[in-house]
Amino acid sequence: MENHAAGFVNIIGRPNVGKSTLMNALVGERMSIITRKPQTTRHRIFGILNGDDFQIVFSDTPGIIGQANYQMQKAMNAFVFGAFEDADVLLWMIDPFEEFDDENPLLKRMQHAECPVFLIVNKSDLLKEGQEETIRKNWEGAANFAQFLFISAKEKRGTKELMDILIATLPKSPPYFPKDQLTDRNERFFVSEIIREQLLLQYKKEIPYSCEVFIESFKDPLEGAAKPITVIRAVIFVVRATQKNIIIGSKGAAIKQLGIDSRREIEQFLERSIYLELFVKVKDNWRDDASTLKQFGYT
Repeated sequence: MENHAAGFVNIIGRPNVGKSTLMNALVGERMSIITRKPQTTRHRIFGILNGDDFQIVFSDTPGIIGQANYQMQKAMNAFVFGAFEDADVLLWMIDPFEEFDDENPLLKRMQHAECPVFLIVNKSDLLKEGQEETIRKNWEGAANFAQFLFISAKEKRGTKELMDILIATLPKSPPYFPKDQLTDRNERFFVSEIIREQLLLQYKKEIPYSCEVFIESFKDPLEGAAKPITVIRAVIFVVRATQKNIIIGSKGAAIKQLGIDSRREIEQFLERSIYLELFVKVKDNWRDDASTLKQFGYT
């Protein structure tokens, strides 16, 4: 293990800049849900990439929320700032058209980072000739960046170059996790995230942001069962009765479609058949209730 490199590479940035897309592309697995809506990621999620002589523990984080109105949002911000504490490399990810803001709290914190910071300009496939140089000049004085890279996470453009630089930058260390481990999260977490992703895709306005999905039971089939089906019971918590009615829909049509779409994605992820039960419950203050937030993994 003398020549083995290992470390934590934490991805931070504003909402919807492509952090989850980048981690999924680098790890080669679906670790984080992805939609076009901001605040899709709510938790800090590890994705572990192993090679013969390296282990990179990638960390996807929520986008920073400037005005956190709920304890849930404050917890999400805490996940972001916590990423500064254990990082061996920080990836500060920006949109190519993002304006420089020297009052950005993340940028202020990054200026005092004790580890190498890479500025990652995502969606570079949208740039025209000469725009890269303009962006570089606008941002080069923002912090002491160790690397300045233009990539397209969606197209996987520039990701191999980024990987090569990361492996060369990480400290020499034995692995932090077993070599066959892909993440720090269990199947229940990913199932709840897949259902929440479908909520974001199917419902509009504030509905998905008022929801949380809790896996109440997760029962794998008995060994040797004739029809091996995993039975999952999931509860969708909302803050108002009117939201419950919208999720259920007329004669249950909306929640039926939600179940169909969720089951398809979960079966693809778990690679086995499932039976999914969805229920909706009203809990008016779950986003500010300490015990509920702890149950949902925010604290």
